[in-house]
Amino acid sequence: MHAMFQSVSDQPAVPISFVTRSSWDTIRAGLPEAAQRFAAAAGYNGKPGQYLALPTAEGDIGHVLFGLDEADAKGHDPFRPGALPGLLPAGSYRFANAPHDARLAVLAFALGAYKFGRYRHAEPSAVKLVPPDGIDVAAISRTAEAVALARDLINTPANDMGPAELAEAAQVLAQRFGATFDTIVGDDLATRNFPLIRAVGMASTRAPRLIDLTWGDASHPRVTLVGKGVCFDTGGLDLKPSSAMLIMKKDMGGAANVLALASMIMDAGLKLRLRVLIPAVENAVAGNAMRPLDIFASRKGPTVEIGNTDAEGRLVLADALAYADEEAPDLLIDLGTLTGAARVALGPDLPPYYTNDEALALDLARHAKAEHDPLWRMPLWAPYDSWLDSKVANINNAPSGGFAGSITCALFLQRFVEAARSWLHVDIYGWTPKAKPGRPEGGECQAARAIFALLSERYG
Repeated sequence: MHAMFQSVSDQPAVPISFVTRSSWDTIRAGLPEAAQRFAAAAGYNGKPGQYLALPTAEGDIGHVLFGLDEADAKGHDPFRPGALPGLLPAGSYRFANAPHDARLAVLAFALGAYKFGRYRHAEPSAVKLVPPDGIDVAAISRTAEAVALARDLINTPANDMGPAELAEAAQVLAQRFGATFDTIVGDDLATRNFPLIRAVGMASTRAPRLIDLTWGDASHPRVTLVGKGVCFDTGGLDLKPSSAMLIMKKDMGGAANVLALASMIMDAGLKLRLRVLIPAVENAVAGNAMRPLDIFASRKGPTVEIGNTDAEGRLVLADALAYADEEAPDLLIDLGTLTGAARVALGPDLPPYYTNDEALALDLARHAKAEHDPLWRMPLWAPYDSWLDSKVANINNAPSGGFAGSITCALFLQRFVEAARSWLHVDIYGWTPKAKPGRPEGGECQAARAIFALLSERYG
């Protein structure tokens, strides 16, 4: 059970009443007269996010009021209760009434207690929640712990989260659940035919590698997850400006989210054969770095012209996807922090996803909405595929023109998937630029909760 939750309390848990402006009069009428007067003196009216602790006659906290959006309000945020761990003093609390979605409110409460304390001591939250009846605490705990794993990995700076350290994190997860684990490191990438992964990582003093984790019954449907693990991205010789490098420790966010998703799958014991592939590299600058207009073979065979060394994520994913595709999985999913174009189109909170599987697209959209893990489908627009053509190689990794960058990235990756029965590509951001309830500033778990809900429905 997550450390936030408390099933038994030594003292009565303080009730939290969730209030909307339309319900405030009714809730206020049920409070003791002294509490009503205190709330009136404080100017409390139940506006969204408004918090008020009502004292007892002895001066202790006797009741908490917290404002929510109206259920049908534009921009309604079911994660708003995630602000409470940062507002409440130490103690044990319970919900006195039901928020709009009790399950998401409990999850948000747990996610709002997250703190990244690796480099600066952070006391664990002393706020405890007695979960409401009917809530699957084990499922909420599983999700909260997976989200914390993704956030921790992304928030760790690149000097302590290089390819080797990312592989170590994956190995720890494999050992926890009895999964098999393997890595292909450095020059072995060349001898075992992963030329694009090696090309991206060869300029770094930290050897590139392909992480390979396998779990589950081999007779079950095969689901393979591929996560972009660029532990730091300078842009290579097409060097990023310094302002664009500031949060490039998050460029392994795809890998972090894939590991979070794998954690949930294995902990829940879903009836599938799971495989996780993570190309872990650092895109560095050195005399042996790949250059613009260099040409490399790919694992699948087509030669790739380097139109831009800063479009490296699709290169490492291409080799990993081709490798995954060789065993024709039932479902192949890749996640990566890939394009600024996706952020321009949809912003940091709404990752685009791509698939030609209509049933998968509809199911994922449904679960994304239910889990408040927003995603938006974008098209694999076939007429743009010709933009990837090269005059001297089979394909260019970064077509000129600058249009439809997220779509052309997806089309590039699609060329390396052939045998999988179904394929899903998600272009995540992996970062919360400004703190919101339940989502502190920093590394973020995106798409993993929605995908897990889909897999649970199919293979639970």
